[in-house]
Amino acid sequence: PHELEALMDAELETMETEKMHTSHAVQTMADGMPALGIVAAVLGVIKTMGSISEPPEVLGKLIGGALVGTFLGVWLSYGFIAPIANAIAERNSNELKYYHCIKISILAFLQGAAPQVAVEFGRKILLHDTQPTFLEVEEATQNITLPAA
Repeated sequence: PHELEALMDAELETMETEKMHTSHAVQTMADGMPALGIVAAVLGVIKTMGSISEPPEVLGKLIGGALVGTFLGVWLSYGFIAPIANAIAERNSNELKYYHCIKISILAFLQGAAPQVAVEFGRKILLHDTQPTFLEVEEATQNITLPAA
């Protein structure tokens, strides 16, 4: 069981690394958006400085345009892209929880636990919103037909 556990841990670690690539990439994009907003603001200020002799009405529009760049960078980052990255990471984490459940159940069985107890050990690590009740598991395991030997 200990060798199998080490093997399962290594495979789960590999799966987690692979699954997190997308969320890390999206989070990196979210982290960079405020910087792009600052670049847009600086370019807007440069454009405004080129028109410094214009009346206040014109300057106000140019300054407002510069500030919109900063606003968009922050708004897109924290309002859209970062929440998407978090949702992807959460979904991947929840999916990996099922593999951990399987691992716990198999290891408990290999260490001598009765099948029903091994399944219960695995059930206990699932998140409560997806965790079946004890009775649901009991009913499902009662309805399993074993193949003929």
